[in-house]
Amino acid sequence: MIPSLPSSGGAARSASASGLNPSPARPPAIRPDRISTEGGAALQAALARQPAIRPEVVERARALLADPGYPSPAIMKRIAAQIVDSPDLSEDAA
Repeated sequence: MIPSLPSSGGAARSASASGLNPSPARPPAIRPDRISTEGGAALQAALARQPAIRPEVVERARALLADPGYPSPAIMKRIAAQIVDSPDLSEDAA
């Protein structure tokens, strides 16, 4: 239960005057950087189970190469705009 405060300026009393001493703010604990490689073996095992050549991806690539409408003019315009809008990294070296 929260005790009631007297109506004559009781709300203006400081925490130390009311017997409550708030603890000073502590700086956050500094923890050293850590890295874990526990999942590395599982990732390598999953990669080893994948075929080096995925036939469904090769077939899709062949179908796209045979399509005279691929890439579409809209895709080409979007790629061209991205190339034009990208920064020239050779100018940043100066």
